[in-house]
Amino acid sequence: MTIDVSAKNAGRLAEMAQRMRLSALDMALQAGNYGSHVGGSLSCIEILAVLYGEVLRYDINHPLDENRDRFLPSKNHCVLAHLPALVEAGFLSREELLEFQKDGGRLTGYPRRPEIGLEYSGGSLGMAISVGIGLALAAREQKRPSRIYVLLGDGELNEGCIWEAFMAAAHYKLDNLTAIIDRNRLSYDGDTEEVMGLEDLEEKLASFHWSVSHCDGHSSQELLYAFQDTRVGLPHGIIADTVKGKGLSFAENRPEWHHHRLSRSEYEQGRKEILGVDR
Repeated sequence: MTIDVSAKNAGRLAEMAQRMRLSALDMALQAGNYGSHVGGSLSCIEILAVLYGEVLRYDINHPLDENRDRFLPSKNHCVLAHLPALVEAGFLSREELLEFQKDGGRLTGYPRRPEIGLEYSGGSLGMAISVGIGLALAAREQKRPSRIYVLLGDGELNEGCIWEAFMAAAHYKLDNLTAIIDRNRLSYDGDTEEVMGLEDLEEKLASFHWSVSHCDGHSSQELLYAFQDTRVGLPHGIIADTVKGKGLSFAENRPEWHHHRLSRSEYEQGRKEILGVDR
């Protein structure tokens, strides 16, 4: 797999992430009284920017091509990050984002529409990694070049089915599978280490016979190197250290912003902060 890890490309992806953050803010305001999953979406913006801007192989003119790579967001509530990534990729128009959470619209809180790049819908956490294993096995059996990428929240890692899946992926030597862990250290219930300690997470994953990369999840450059760091015969895990609510001073590292309503004044302040005008 060839990935452009140059500083120029990393800068391009950082600009893409900034646009995505602004779009996420627009969507959060559009959601109104429904509220939206602000914190965990903003923590994974750079991850999705690097995936859709450089790593994933897809063709917007042939979205159901069997040889495409698949992206499965196990933390599927992160639509404020995922849908803007699909706009950047060309699957959606920016105007379509205004349909988010509208009655009769096709962009809901847990959408699944493979023809526009939404491969997986899962309100229940912990399931996507097993789906990814099935897709990775099928791709290998059918001799297809597809790679499977699964985005996990660290809060869902206290579910036993995920660790069973980690064990199975290593057993089947699925080197076409990459799991990215959004390590923002906060779940709806609070600090992940207080809910159920995960450390040493890198050591745990390596003990399951995965190759493991550890990086700053808000650095496009480090993410590019991490995605490139695969090993033959081993599934690949990326632990991306992130900040919940990244980019908004009033939301960063605050568990109450897991799901929250965004006010007009917060929206205006957030835009200024993302653009670097008022931080």
